[in-house]
Amino acid sequence: MRVLLSTWGSRGDVEPLLGLGLELRARGVDVRMCAPPDFAERVAGVGVPFVPMGFAVRELVASKPAPAEVAAALVAEHFDVIGKAAEDCDAVVATGLMPAGVRSVAEHLGIHYVLAGFHPVGIPSLHRRPGPRPGKPFPPGETDRRVLWKIDAERVNALYREPLNTHRAALGLPPVDDVRDHVFTARPWLAVDPVLWPLQDTLGFDPLQTGAWIMPDDRPLPADLVTFLEAGDPPVYVGFGSMQMAGAPDAAAVAVEAIRAQGRRALVSRGWADLGLVDEEDDCFAVGEANHRELFRRVAAVVHHGGAGTTTTAALAGAPQVIVPQIVDQPYWAERVAELGIGAGHDGPAPTVASLSTALGSALREDTNERAREVSATIRSDGASVAARTLIDLMSA
Repeated sequence: MRVLLSTWGSRGDVEPLLGLGLELRARGVDVRMCAPPDFAERVAGVGVPFVPMGFAVRELVASKPAPAEVAAALVAEHFDVIGKAAEDCDAVVATGLMPAGVRSVAEHLGIHYVLAGFHPVGIPSLHRRPGPRPGKPFPPGETDRRVLWKIDAERVNALYREPLNTHRAALGLPPVDDVRDHVFTARPWLAVDPVLWPLQDTLGFDPLQTGAWIMPDDRPLPADLVTFLEAGDPPVYVGFGSMQMAGAPDAAAVAVEAIRAQGRRALVSRGWADLGLVDEEDDCFAVGEANHRELFRRVAAVVHHGGAGTTTTAALAGAPQVIVPQIVDQPYWAERVAELGIGAGHDGPAPTVASLSTALGSALREDTNERAREVSATIRSDGASVAARTLIDLMSA
């Protein structure tokens, strides 16, 4: 059996797929991955064959092209790159930014197709409004969520339908009317922990919630980082992953001052925001790439953007969290960690020293720490195993 894993997105889209890929490989399945060129080294580093797809995510975020241009380019990449990479595969698993052409490639090749997500924000539900998306505005004051989700589908169609159907016609495939529902299928997979994000009723979909796909990581922490960790009380980690934090250019200085205001040392992760030290005091340390599963067990709290992977990793480690949400699913994660009592959600994407210090004060309380340890014991770590077994059964049927 051979499976193609496909995504175009940030590291939060790549790492879970790698977790699934390694689980599949352990079960004797050949795996290859199509992903943005930003992640070639990371994918190759764990021995998964890599096929670069599309343009670099980091460069795209900086250049801010028109959404319709991005959509058309991605559809073309799906038919070209995925079309070639999947030719000898039995199945393709697609994630990331609206993989509009991947199902069509699978249909053309006669192989299995699975759409997987790491949050259910885009799946229509009466329990929440659609997330932000370019295109037709919502009518002022409209509260009927069925109406809002219908407009969400129209937005997707406006971006993707024409390029998708143009490429489908070239393969002799019939046109697609509703791109969003076509991409999702009636049974999308959700690689989301059910404690952190309980699945609620959806409109016309029957998702399979497997649990989060957690990338195994046994890398030791860098020696200089270990020295810093052992030189005093557990520090507060701050990092924003693939978020460039354009709306908060002084995020590092704000975070360090807020952490110091709580009498704590600071551990600053550079990430795509390129955070760094603000002075030469020995109560701060800057870290690059590191094993978060190990690191988060050794910190007092984790301040981050609220990506699904970072939220899950911190929860699994039993580390209290402060989420400073930026986009898409991140505001939900901020609300959820507060609801669970395992941390605090910051109000808005641009913290001040005062606002972040207040949130940290809540996260660093002993009752929050105890609750974070309690919840950590309920977080599933077998999501990738569940998904791998299910996919193998699908291919074997």
